[in-house]
Amino acid sequence: MTERIVVGAALLEAGRLLAARRSAPEELAGRWELPGGKVEAGEAPEAALVRELREELGVAAEVVERVPGAWPLKPPYVLHVWTARLLPGSGDPEPLEDHDALRWLGAGELWDVDWLDQDVPAVREVAGRLGDGAPEPRA
Repeated sequence: MTERIVVGAALLEAGRLLAARRSAPEELAGRWELPGGKVEAGEAPEAALVRELREELGVAAEVVERVPGAWPLKPPYVLHVWTARLLPGSGDPEPLEDHDALRWLGAGELWDVDWLDQDVPAVREVAGRLGDGAPEPRA
């Protein structure tokens, strides 16, 4: 089975990371994730990320850099994460698709939400980019 990429956005603004609370599917509802989605056939991962942020959050964003690592999801999917930022003139993110809430989290708040298990390593990687005060998640 060929590996399929799911893209996630570590959307950063003013030293904060955007977290999105899932509303579907039922087994993931209420948990938090980095917004994103599946890469379509023939689509570059970076283009997929820009498209997903537009569809899910209604924002115009640009990809900055790939976060090191790849995290397995339900086969055949694997999560790749990029940092991204809102483009000038973009509106504020809104939970349009598959989410019912959004939160901007500062370094000291990163672990205040119940992240999906597969997003934890990526959030840990991104935490270093938010500066001091990003403690490790509670066990």
